[in-house]
Amino acid sequence: MRIKDKVLPNIHPKFFWDADFSLLNWDTAYVHIISRIIERGGKNEIDEIIKYYGREKVVNTVRSEIHFLANYAIDRAIDFFPELKKEEIHCYLNRKDKPYHWI
Repeated sequence: MRIKDKVLPNIHPKFFWDADFSLLNWDTAYVHIISRIIERGGKNEIDEIIKYYGREKVVNTVRSEIHFLANYAIDRAIDFFPELKKEEIHCYLNRKDKPYHWI
């Protein structure tokens, strides 16, 4: 199946309040999309991105490509994907022992 033949995930636009949902490029913005769903989505949304991207791509993205997730989102990622270990996740290692401050 070619990528353009894929059916887009059934995800509510509310998760992308800061972007024009109709203009999202699901193939190039996958890091942003996966991180947003890990942070704010539930089991149904996780299942939708796995169906679209594949479990391996989602797990590898969480492990290596996302630069920031809040602590609760890292814990959620580990709950959703038990094969992940906190010590392997880039966004955890990137700021381990570094407090983060909100402006």
